[in-house]
Amino acid sequence: MTNPTTTDLLADFSLEMTGKDVDDLNAAAGLLPRGTRVNVTFLGNEDLTMRTAAARAVRTAGLEPVPHISARRLHDRAELETYLRALHEVDAATSVFCVGGDPATPHGPYADAESVIRTGVLPAAGVRHVSIAGYPEGHPDIPDDVLWSALRGKVAALAEQGVEGSIITQFAFDEKPVLRWIEQVRDAGVHLPIRIGVPGPAGVKRLLGFARRFGIGANALIVKKYGFSLTNLMGTAGPERLIGALAASYDPGRHGPVRLHFYTFGGIQATSQWITEFRSR
Repeated sequence: MTNPTTTDLLADFSLEMTGKDVDDLNAAAGLLPRGTRVNVTFLGNEDLTMRTAAARAVRTAGLEPVPHISARRLHDRAELETYLRALHEVDAATSVFCVGGDPATPHGPYADAESVIRTGVLPAAGVRHVSIAGYPEGHPDIPDDVLWSALRGKVAALAEQGVEGSIITQFAFDEKPVLRWIEQVRDAGVHLPIRIGVPGPAGVKRLLGFARRFGIGANALIVKKYGFSLTNLMGTAGPERLIGALAASYDPGRHGPVRLHFYTFGGIQATSQWITEFRSR
């Protein structure tokens, strides 16, 4: 049975999908509470049509689309404005997630999320809420001091424009660095709601592959604590142990407003089914 703190963390959870996951989203829609926030990625192998269609599908399913804006993939301001207009046309421009993105060299003038936010284009296009990224275990290509400076800059830019904000963290296997990082965020005077990234149920090899890509701690002790072994990579793993550990240590007074964001590596339907079953236990 879930305890009250677990229930709090699972209230108003969010998920993530790619532009190719529309069929999976439609299959999962009946499992998700109306208004559930669904982030729509901005990947290099997706185009405007695919991203817009995915955002439209989220809205049509009675859910809240949160399209990603990948700063380093944008070629110019015109592309950003065209994208936002397309999102507005499908009623998907109210909330966005603005992130630097993967390219080592920016495709245009935006080197990071803050540079996009400071254009002022987002609120002018009807955006009322902007999520930004948080990295409790750091970033493989960005020094910690730069990450902290960027976080403060993005929070300040949103406040200056009167735009609501929240933070979505990279996924983790271990609750301790996540909660310790949240405490540092609060001590730095940042009180935005935080969504802790957790991996949905997926194959162990797949989970470890994403962990290596994003610099997530995946040593033997941590993954054993999470619920699988580095010496046995067969089968799947879910986040029940991580969520239980987060709930046991989460202090609303110390950590502030915190919810969960599921990275659906094993698919939206599988993650939604897992959440439904976990909440019913």
